Amino acid sequence: MFVHVVDNHSDVPDDANLSGNLRFGARERLMKELSDLDEKRAKINREQGKLMLDAARERAIEDGVSDPQTRQRNGTLVETLVELEKDVRLLVVGKRGEKADQATGHLGSNLERVVREMHRPILMVPSAKFKMPESVMMAFDGSKTARKGVEMLAKSPLFNKAVCHVVIIGADTAENRSQLEWALSTLRDAGHDAEGAIRAGDVEATLHAYEQENAIDMMVMGAYGHSRIRHLLIGSTTTEMLRNSHIPVLILR
Repeated sequence: MFVHVVDNHSDVPDDANLSGNLRFGARERLMKELSDLDEKRAKINREQGKLMLDAARERAIEDGVSDPQTRQRNGTLVETLVELEKDVRLLVVGKRGEKADQATGHLGSNLERVVREMHRPILMVPSAKFKMPESVMMAFDGSKTARKGVEMLAKSPLFNKAVCHVVIIGADTAENRSQLEWALSTLRDAGHDAEGAIRAGDVEATLHAYEQENAIDMMVMGAYGHSRIRHLLIGSTTTEMLRNSHIPVLILR
């Protein structure tokens, strides 16, 4: 399913408000002209969106998808996706929109809000150069969400031919070795080729180092940590991994 959201809330420059200088009757004419302009802009946005959806559908059919669906909505992206959430098994979204500064390390204006609000797996794709993953790395901490992630990897046909790497960041303790062995056994029992490691160090830097050393094609990790309010204020490992990743990241909730 391809979804396009038309957000007709146009940005108005701060210096464009000249209402204080308008004479009697001029304000009403201006408001009428602005209303007509907004209506025309909304119509153009809808038509442009339909063309994009049609192009995406045709491309999917060419690639073997039997019956791709399209939906166009008015509103905001985050609110629309939350409304459609019950029908979603996996959400695929880019790292940034076309108007974002691709040279910066910032995330797109919508991505982090989508990750925080949605309760479905989200695949963040940072560029148009996507390939089917041959090696997948999961950041594993033994939590309930992480265990569910391992079980999902084990069952999902998307990763049948991929080598699954499980990485624990922390000390090489008996507890961590037990957690790692459970994860590897779960994957191997399902027929996957699985490898694992326990490494100490900064979470983000260590995961990126492992990714490069093992030619990882896709990263799998849980979303935000235990304190939602804390991470809303200071960010999180998940946000940093998304911001700096050059490979797709599958985010689990």
